[in-house]
Amino acid sequence: MAEFDPAEATIPQLQAALAAGATSSRELVAHYLARIDAYDQRGPALNAICAIDPEAPALAESCDSERRAGARRGPLHGIPVIVKDNYETAGMQTAAGSVLLAGWTPPGDATLVARLRHAGVIVIAKATMHEFAYGVTTAGSLFGQTRNPYALDRNPGGSSGGTGAAIAAGFAAVGMGSDTCGSIRIPAAHNSLVGIRGTQGLASRAGIVPLSSTQDIGGPIGRSVVDVALVLDAIAGYDPGDPQTAAGVGNIPQSYTAFLQPGGLRGARIGLLTELLGEDPEDAEVTAVIRTAKEEMSGLGAEIVEIAIPGLRDLLHDRMGGLLVLIQDFKADLNAYLASRPTAPLRTLADALASGKVHPAAEPLMRSSEAVETRDTGEYWEHIAKRGRVRLAVLQAMADARLDALAYPTMRRKAALIGETQTGINCRLSANSGLPALTVPAGFTADGLPVGIELLGRAWSEGLLLGLGYAYEQATHHRHPPASTPPL
Repeated sequence: MAEFDPAEATIPQLQAALAAGATSSRELVAHYLARIDAYDQRGPALNAICAIDPEAPALAESCDSERRAGARRGPLHGIPVIVKDNYETAGMQTAAGSVLLAGWTPPGDATLVARLRHAGVIVIAKATMHEFAYGVTTAGSLFGQTRNPYALDRNPGGSSGGTGAAIAAGFAAVGMGSDTCGSIRIPAAHNSLVGIRGTQGLASRAGIVPLSSTQDIGGPIGRSVVDVALVLDAIAGYDPGDPQTAAGVGNIPQSYTAFLQPGGLRGARIGLLTELLGEDPEDAEVTAVIRTAKEEMSGLGAEIVEIAIPGLRDLLHDRMGGLLVLIQDFKADLNAYLASRPTAPLRTLADALASGKVHPAAEPLMRSSEAVETRDTGEYWEHIAKRGRVRLAVLQAMADARLDALAYPTMRRKAALIGETQTGINCRLSANSGLPALTVPAGFTADGLPVGIELLGRAWSEGLLLGLGYAYEQATHHRHPPASTPPL
């Protein structure tokens, strides 16, 4: 370990070191736990970890034994990962960031956690998250506020901000988040990471505490495109416990890594979506980085054209800031989930609000959801139908302009100061259309805050998007680790 520092290593680099005997899974676990100890509660006090699995060292030793016996399970064998606190994990707390579920241990693993364990990963810790995933700054009654490792006075994005901060700080090889409207992509952008929201139905929702059953999806957040692709290989696919995943049958490749070629941008045609660049002075910093990224992609052989989608603003708007369906889903979905988990210490959303313990950063939206008497209204179904119109508008614009993907900033504005409202969110295009979107690092603002560029494609085009992102990543190497969490 003295000659090998895994803090910024990719999963293939970790596997090479494991194969060469330069490290072991047990040593990797010890390394990451030491970083968590140094930088999460002490040091810069990122406050990104809410639970550690005491069995992780023993699990790592088991992986090492399998490796010595020639029983390596695949590219994720023996790799430590961190999982968002809304994923059910056997033997570990699943609290969704809330003190109201503190200490609750579900009877089994979420489907995606089970698939990762089957692939040989070691879940070493659970990450903080915005309470019940209902916000983008990662504050919750269970833990308080998570900090951005690139600027400790700013938020790390959300709702998977604990995962984002943890992976940026080198607390594990890769992490798992969930995305309802940007909750994977926003933390990726704010922490100079890669994150992907798959086509709706690519990955199972079973065992993930719900925010919106019509928009939730789990997925990876990593420091490199290859790491995200390897995790996607392990988690994508049909799950009888989630009917949405039936749509992916026949649409998932043998391996997403086959799409990762350094020259992947050559000949690609990408549309820079001008409506999502922003027009206010506060948007200028991020817009400048995105326009530089446009030139970089052009220099790598892509043809970049600026396009607009007629009526897009209206398609993405509603009387609740574009969140009407999500707000109306939450109460029914959370209550149904809790009813199916009789051991959970919380029974209903109303009980949560009546306790007076919900974090102020989550309470207003939660009260909006509690006020919903029924989803079975004309307005709700009109907005469900509107999603189809968003999807068709995007696909028609891409067809008319002969595009492989659309590009725009994941966030029009940099991470806000803790306590301030985060604005500039571009989450809805992918979430409302159900189309896949990949965020990759595009650079930094003048004051050193990360900016992410998002690539959106047609349904089941995750491989293409990963290929474009990989080519851009490998040519630019925009990511660098945060100064607040240096090597130990």
